[in-house]
Amino acid sequence: MFKVRPSEKVNLLIDATYFSGNLCLVLYRDNTIKYTQLYRLTDGEWYEEIKEDLENLLTLGVQIESITCDGHKSLLKAVRKVCRDVVVQRCLVHIQRMCRIWLTMRPKSQAAIELRHIVNRLHTIKDHQQRDYWIVSLVKWHRVYEAYLKEKSISSQTGRYWYKHKLLRRSFTVIRKALPDMFHYLDNDRVPKSTNGLESFFGHLKSHVTLHRGLSKAHRKNFIKWYLYFKNK
Repeated sequence: MFKVRPSEKVNLLIDATYFSGNLCLVLYRDNTIKYTQLYRLTDGEWYEEIKEDLENLLTLGVQIESITCDGHKSLLKAVRKVCRDVVVQRCLVHIQRMCRIWLTMRPKSQAAIELRHIVNRLHTIKDHQQRDYWIVSLVKWHRVYEAYLKEKSISSQTGRYWYKHKLLRRSFTVIRKALPDMFHYLDNDRVPKSTNGLESFFGHLKSHVTLHRGLSKAHRKNFIKWYLYFKNK
């Protein structure tokens, strides 16, 4: 039987991974003791389900000190509803990864080159002074390229417009919105700054599932359940 461990000051890693056959595993893992407190096998990351999971964890005596996550909208909405006073740490690795994808390996514009350089330094921040210098560099970048970010192309036929540098805007917007929750780990060393622990956990699980690729969906679910059970043991 899968058991929740009631405990104080739990620093949760919450993330989801997908398998073939429209199967999604949402995992709630205690980072301190490396223990999966709860999981859900479903078909996506849905607000109502995550909300219910968080409520169940609290009911079962898990006192959540922090939640580190990738910032999925449904997850953030559920956390705000159920755990209003809990610290939410945005995964720095996820922010870096997405910005690097949007900015590409070899950005062409000077604005993108400079923003990618700023993004690349994100994981090196180890104290408040480094954080402050990093934020100052981001603010300076925005001041220089604010007008560039607002450049638009307008359709002569419909009058509709779109931003010319959409992926650059997207990268900056993700950072700007996440900024209030990017550096809580500096105030509390118990708070993990990324969900990397779950990434490696998922990778190991998927490598085992791949060895049994002929399993039906129902059997694949059972395999995952037993894997999580024995990993906790």
